[in-house]
Amino acid sequence: MSLKPKYLPSYFVSLRSPASLDISVFVSFKTFLGKKIINFIDPYVDMIVVDGISLLCTDLQVDPQDIVMVSVFMTQKNILPSDIEFEIDTIEKFREKLSYMRSELRDDQRFREIYNFSFGWAKEKGQKSLALETAIGMWQLLFAEWHWPLVDHWCQFLQLKHNKAISRDTWSQLLEFAKTIDLQLSNYDEEGAWPYLIDEFVEYLTENGIVQRPQN
Repeated sequence: MSLKPKYLPSYFVSLRSPASLDISVFVSFKTFLGKKIINFIDPYVDMIVVDGISLLCTDLQVDPQDIVMVSVFMTQKNILPSDIEFEIDTIEKFREKLSYMRSELRDDQRFREIYNFSFGWAKEKGQKSLALETAIGMWQLLFAEWHWPLVDHWCQFLQLKHNKAISRDTWSQLLEFAKTIDLQLSNYDEEGAWPYLIDEFVEYLTENGIVQRPQN
């Protein structure tokens, strides 16, 4: 069963309007993006609609499903590094900085920040958990930049065995699992404080012969 990125995360469909999307991290870019993005707001539903995102991404010459768009909207939390506060007052100057923003995804600490930010940004307003299809889409996008060979198996496991929304704890701990546990699971501790879903994933990998754990 081959699982390809096919889900369009909900944040690409309905993004919060500038009222809740504080873009103050940029200096001259603050006014520019504020004016640019207001053109894409549906005043009746207080969100950026699909056509608006498509227009913005067309101007930026980037795929709407490109994970670099998360970095673009991370300004909501003022957690972009200070050295990105360039004098950006045109779409052309902004486009030139996308490669810098993309390169940050390869930095472990920045990837962690982007990864953790993505959960709250992608989930529906008022919900504590992230819809499964949205979470799968996010994982496929994120781990396409920070390669984790087991991501497709993880997504398949969730579809077959879980089929429920994803908690913040599971979201956070999966990154720890991906970063710290080797592909043979030789350093995985069944007595560790992993979420039950990750414990079940390890069982799924071994029971289905996907991973052969070394004998102690």
